[in-house]
Amino acid sequence: MTITADMVKQLREMTGAGMMECKKALAETNGDVEKAIDTLRKAGIAKAEKRADRAASEGLVEAYIHPGNRVGVLIEVNCETDFVARTSEFGQLVRDLAMQAAAAGADYVRREEVPAERLEREKAIYAAQLAQQGKPEAMIEKILAGKLDKFYSEVCLLEQPYIKDEHGKKTIQDLVQEASSKTGENIVVRRFARFRLGQE
Repeated sequence: MTITADMVKQLREMTGAGMMECKKALAETNGDVEKAIDTLRKAGIAKAEKRADRAASEGLVEAYIHPGNRVGVLIEVNCETDFVARTSEFGQLVRDLAMQAAAAGADYVRREEVPAERLEREKAIYAAQLAQQGKPEAMIEKILAGKLDKFYSEVCLLEQPYIKDEHGKKTIQDLVQEASSKTGENIVVRRFARFRLGQE
């Protein structure tokens, strides 16, 4: 199948990938745009994982105040260069992350930050619930793992479903990896603080 310039342009606009990457993905998938998007996404995630070791010391600190002035967030997101930090796309990403942290009520950036005592408390509660339901011992471990994944997706920013994704499939980690693929830089959500009126 002939890959036209218009097809490459369309795929580039949809994914933000380079012209040659788009052309190659379309050639590999015989012009199937949906499959080409999947190919580029897989390649982008692989590249983002390779970039994860590179130092990210530039970036932005963003403040977001939720309507009603009762919840606010300060967030730091890092990238590798000042050039990327000053782009409107990076600024929008940081604003979206701050809004997510305010609206969805995350407590931590990633699961490794959840204190051991909080994790043990959650496990104990779930295990007690499952024991009361009379679940067999062999099933409890599997159900417990699923419940902990759900717990992480509620309290860890990177694992939360992205509130602006109408399909509810994209996580914040996916959003950050897409930005990393588009910029070609390692992007790291360093930290955030969430303030709620009247709460410590």
